[in-house]
Amino acid sequence: MSTKLLVIGFTWPEPLATAAGTRMLQLLLFFKEYGYDIHFVSTAQRGENSMDLEALEVHTAVVALNDSRFDAYVTSLLPDVVLFDRFLTEEQFGWRITQCVPNALRILDSEDLHSLRTTRQLAHGAGKPFTYEMWLKEDITKREIASMYRSDLTLVISPHEMHLLRTVFKIEEGLLMLLPFMIDLNSENGKAGRPFEERHHFMFVGNGKHAPNVDAVIWLKEEIWPLIRKKLPKAELHIFGAYMPEKINQMHKVSEGFIVNGHLEDLTLAMGKTKVNLAPLRFGAGLKGKLIDAMRYGVPSITTPIGAEGMHGDLPWNGAIADSCQDFAKAAIALYENPDAWLEARINGYKIIEKLYADTGLKVSFAKRIQDLKGRLERHRAQNFIGAMLGYHSMASTKYLSKWIEEKTRSATK
Repeated sequence: MSTKLLVIGFTWPEPLATAAGTRMLQLLLFFKEYGYDIHFVSTAQRGENSMDLEALEVHTAVVALNDSRFDAYVTSLLPDVVLFDRFLTEEQFGWRITQCVPNALRILDSEDLHSLRTTRQLAHGAGKPFTYEMWLKEDITKREIASMYRSDLTLVISPHEMHLLRTVFKIEEGLLMLLPFMIDLNSENGKAGRPFEERHHFMFVGNGKHAPNVDAVIWLKEEIWPLIRKKLPKAELHIFGAYMPEKINQMHKVSEGFIVNGHLEDLTLAMGKTKVNLAPLRFGAGLKGKLIDAMRYGVPSITTPIGAEGMHGDLPWNGAIADSCQDFAKAAIALYENPDAWLEARINGYKIIEKLYADTGLKVSFAKRIQDLKGRLERHRAQNFIGAMLGYHSMASTKYLSKWIEEKTRSATK
């Protein structure tokens, strides 16, 4: 009898549009490879870029918030493992899982530290330097860390964030697992792509629902690209990304070489002919899918310290890291014009992928961790007193608020 996995998705995965979608696809493929019977539910509606989960033989359903019918559903399903997609779904459904299927292993996939990204965004918007004290004061931080304690295991995508959770919040290592993007080294990548002489132009990739991406495009348009274009008047910058807001679409200007293309249909084709990838991220968190993709497809990247954070360990970056718009533009121009530096950066990217993101070892470690936790789940939970305490209080408050909302909704529809 196969092991049952229930995934509660914050959204329906869109691997061709978002890094979060790519991450979820990698997790689903991992569980499928290990023989799990996978069920995926979400309160969200599917979008035009949502992947066909049924083609992966994943069972799907739409569920509702504050609806006791979910209790009947999950009790009937009786999953062995429940995976929460981001802490927000654990907040919404964690107490129901605990109540209905208490023996299920509860795993939280953090994606990135949402509270860290949010606090950095607030600091950037206010023109203030980010501090850990500022981060600790935010309500979203308390909610996110509490969700981690309530879970049996939290998957952390970035080694930098793993370090912060261990040092700033003192979370026990047994509650965490570093699991970055898992890349199949045998899959098609850019090693056989075009050489330097046959590549042209710059690119930026990122969906428009993600605030760091929108800010990066604005910074490119207003300050960075004019400096590059002045030195390279024939070069173009191609902006790719689904869900771009209208203010970004209006930046499209062929005469300035600033081309807003919208959703990227063929990543292999676009990366295969581009010379340099630009990712001027001024705030954010986690690992950056756009930078992983550039490494895989042999495209050097210019990014910021935030962009490269936790991405390359002690290995040389595959391009350059710059803070100011002047340094960013200077580095981009230098890489664009120097074939030797370009080739070295490209090779550096391959080395980073091979050392830090090869899927084989990561999958084996993850499978062993799940098996170990399932074998000693009662003892593991007994050692997590803070999680039990938070679960007790949050279950009571969330449970009765949810029931009140459900009853109010029912009364309003009578």
